[in-house]
Amino acid sequence: MILEGYRDPTLAKKLRLEIGRLAEKIGKPVLLMHVCGSHEWTITHFGIRTLLPLNVEVRAGPGCPVCVTPAADIDSVTRLSLQGKTVLTYGDMSRAKGSGMSLFEAKAAGGEVQVVYSVHDAVQIAESNPQREFVFFAVGFETTAPPTAYEIIKGPPRNLTFLVSYRYVPPAVGVVASSPELAVDGFINAGHAATITGMKAYQPYFEKTPKPMAFAGFEPIDILISVTMLLKQIVDNEPKMENEYTRAVTWEGNVRAQETMDKVFERVDGYWRGVATIPESGFRIREEFVDSDARVRYGLKETPGAEQFIPEARCGDVILGKIDPPECPLYMKACTPASPKGPTMVSAEGTCKIWAEHKVLAAMRCRT
Repeated sequence: MILEGYRDPTLAKKLRLEIGRLAEKIGKPVLLMHVCGSHEWTITHFGIRTLLPLNVEVRAGPGCPVCVTPAADIDSVTRLSLQGKTVLTYGDMSRAKGSGMSLFEAKAAGGEVQVVYSVHDAVQIAESNPQREFVFFAVGFETTAPPTAYEIIKGPPRNLTFLVSYRYVPPAVGVVASSPELAVDGFINAGHAATITGMKAYQPYFEKTPKPMAFAGFEPIDILISVTMLLKQIVDNEPKMENEYTRAVTWEGNVRAQETMDKVFERVDGYWRGVATIPESGFRIREEFVDSDARVRYGLKETPGAEQFIPEARCGDVILGKIDPPECPLYMKACTPASPKGPTMVSAEGTCKIWAEHKVLAAMRCRT
């Protein structure tokens, strides 16, 4: 019943009228940004952009974890796989290229690579094969970091280490909010990330750059309510942090998950591919658990290296939200879901792949 309510066409029409009324009051162009691949899927799949007034744009930001994983980390795990270590990771991550090849290509060249659905799968595989060395390529945001931390606390088998490449979303929102080049007017914040961190994790960045924020769920009505919230804040000239996703997000968040992460990981500066090095947005395994750290065991460096997008590809601009996918000259030409050239066309949360699968062949509107 909840799902049906959040896809109610009658309610959608009412929200569309309210959005139109608020947009008319504002008069000038408004740029809203989300930082979540799941939000982009909902917005594209349900045609949310076609319901918005011409002066209201919703653009995708750096919300795809596979897309922002540094090329250097992909290079490290591909080398390990070719050296006889079995790399365990998620399906999308296996297809994203580093500066040379992807894990999928490394496997074709004789590397040891296996796709898993969870970190617990990785632990079970390592336990069942004690004669082999395994590395779990731990990627994602704060939503996937707690289970990895939990497995490390429990004590994984000695033949399993973790190459941690997690990223923490709130500082990235802070960087985008303060960017004069992007000039974002308001944010639709990711509900699943905020379920872990709580709204409070965003407060320091909001206080530094007060811009309207709405923490949103993933149904079409969630998005439309969030847009309404943001536009009302702009009309009232009263930026604040509002919670649309009250059925999952709280101010404090999941305290137990936070404590589990903090016990195992310390936050460090993290490089986001195509974006920048963002302070306190990366995770590093603490000294207490160093035996589980693949970087330490195998002497891997943490240098970000070059982004290594192929010539003419504009993956970085798509990731940062500077352009829409069709503005890249390779989109649906040299770069397609069947033959992806960059990470934004690889991942299910990548903006290019989402647009391609929904046959979005032209930009929705001109930039203003």
